[in-house]
Amino acid sequence: MERGARRAAARSKRPGGYTGGAAVRRGVPAGLMVPALAGVAFLLLPLVGVLARTDWPSLAGHLTSPRVTEALRLSLVVSGWALLLSLVMGVPLAWLLARVPFPGKALVRSLVLLPMVLPPTVGGVALLLAFGRRGVLGPWLESAFGLTLPFHTAGAVVAAAFVAMPFLVISLEGALAGLRPSLEETAASLGAGPLRVFATVTLPLLAPALAAGAALTWARALGEFGATITFAGNLPGATQTLPLQVYLLLQDSPEAATSVSLLLLVIAMAVLVALRGRWTGGAVREARTAPPEGASAGPAGLPDPADGALAPDEGAPASGAASARPAREDSDLRAELTGYTRFPLTAPAGTTLAVVGPNGAGKTTLLRALLGLTPRAHAEVRLGGRDVTRLPAHRRQVAWVPQDGALFPHLSALSNTAYGLRARGVPRAEARLRAQQWLERLGVGELADRRPAQLSGGQAQRVALARALAARPRLLLLDEPLAALDQTTRARVRHTLRRHLAGFGGVCLIVTHDPVEAVSLADRVLVLEGGDAVQDAPPAEVTRHPRSPWVARMLGGNAWEGTAGPGGTVELAGGGLLMTAPGGELPPKPGAPVLAVIAPEAVSLHLARPEGSPRNVWPGTVRELTAVGSRLRVLITSPEVPALVAEITPAAAADLGLTDGSRVWTAVKATEVTVVGL
Repeated sequence: MERGARRAAARSKRPGGYTGGAAVRRGVPAGLMVPALAGVAFLLLPLVGVLARTDWPSLAGHLTSPRVTEALRLSLVVSGWALLLSLVMGVPLAWLLARVPFPGKALVRSLVLLPMVLPPTVGGVALLLAFGRRGVLGPWLESAFGLTLPFHTAGAVVAAAFVAMPFLVISLEGALAGLRPSLEETAASLGAGPLRVFATVTLPLLAPALAAGAALTWARALGEFGATITFAGNLPGATQTLPLQVYLLLQDSPEAATSVSLLLLVIAMAVLVALRGRWTGGAVREARTAPPEGASAGPAGLPDPADGALAPDEGAPASGAASARPAREDSDLRAELTGYTRFPLTAPAGTTLAVVGPNGAGKTTLLRALLGLTPRAHAEVRLGGRDVTRLPAHRRQVAWVPQDGALFPHLSALSNTAYGLRARGVPRAEARLRAQQWLERLGVGELADRRPAQLSGGQAQRVALARALAARPRLLLLDEPLAALDQTTRARVRHTLRRHLAGFGGVCLIVTHDPVEAVSLADRVLVLEGGDAVQDAPPAEVTRHPRSPWVARMLGGNAWEGTAGPGGTVELAGGGLLMTAPGGELPPKPGAPVLAVIAPEAVSLHLARPEGSPRNVWPGTVRELTAVGSRLRVLITSPEVPALVAEITPAAAADLGLTDGSRVWTAVKATEVTVVGL
């Protein structure tokens, strides 16, 4: 009994589990519970009535009578053709509503929903006035094709499709709206054309929603009555479907009508139970959360049809420094960007650029502009001297790895990696062999049969990188590829990425917020702010002379904006005066905008005002102490200058007795201030 009680208690604590009658009574007001229960009873009692009034001994005889079996056969034929007609028109219509902006979309969506709220008999009258012999199109259909819809089986199909198709369109539109665009965009960047993307990515992910919408559409078409009898009539063997048979049996044999009604009720309930509530976009199941390392392996992915052609592999990537990477002569990049991002961009083959900047600087916009996937910016792009500006994304040979990796959830790691090769026409066996080799190079070869949902974050990122590199692009775009990883996994994947970028002969752009990634992976650092390129230089130059306050802070320095004053001074934008020493470069002219950069280790802290050489001394208050490796970073605020960070040893902090709120004096030598013109 104790074990049973414990199990019951555990169930009561589970998310979504039973919480107990007392909890329900406390959580749900009686004013809502009573009408809610009345609503359930209102919906349930008619079903109970059918079950209670069914003549069970005569049920089999009623359902096997010639009139009923003929009506059932006709209903299956009509509902099947109505489903096919709905699929042919409804799938493209759902795509149009979900993906294409156009004037009057709200009106079109209202037209789709209209049959769901329109009385069926009114719908039948409308069909009669449109397709009848005296309707708008009826005479033309009869004279041109000899097709007469009213009082014909084809008319019953049209009537059923008219009232049932909205269920399919609503289901698919919601699923399409919930589908991540990055999946289709990534497929296009790997060389897949629009039809291939739809067949190999979009359609498989829509399959649950499509099945749910098709089932509801078929069930609704099977039960259609009002529009059918108004438009197609009630002709035995031609338009007398099962719902119409129920209507006739009510007059002659109510018991038989109840039995046939029970059959339709069972079919409808079977469809709803099979769907288990999966009607709209929730039917699309995408893997968004990766399990921990060591998840069990799953089934292999689906094969891909061929599309296009690809030259033989040009060799495995080599290990070594970036300077030793083999360049591909056809892969140098020249781009002129306009719109939100506005600057020229050039890079010889074999170059890796780290793109950095604050949020909203235009980093992702830059990558999407090079792919031709954003209206915010436009890029005139030449790769290896070839103008690819007007080519669609799948023909540019530009591979893209978005922030989430965008692995196709319905394909295995091996099929994901082989996707770009298959899209370019490589035979299936060869594509899978080369994909397996790439997975092994990135240390995830044993995970080839796993689906993305069965991969950890680090494993998924390596598979996404393998997929992009296996496609042999001329331009590789990586949008924060390591951002979602923990520090240990990030270091391991960064090492792997650095090794394989060393063997990549094209141009690579990496968007990152991590200074370690920018310095260790890139030959150049491109700094963006507000869509402009404020600096494009080697990492060492950007580290020594950052021209952006954001980059200076990203690298751990103090960065103060101001204007150059007389005698080597800087008038700070937030108030205060900073003394500097003449450097090797020409000093900025007085009044010119400048950026003063102070390394945290150049800031000294004192309990009393220091005497001697420091020319910049301010009082301040300790606001935060943070451990960084074996040192402490101390944030100090001052009424005289902007906040600054000092870096000291734990022993020095202990000697000073620093705590949050301690009053200190800060000192910076003039020679420790670097002034950069903006």
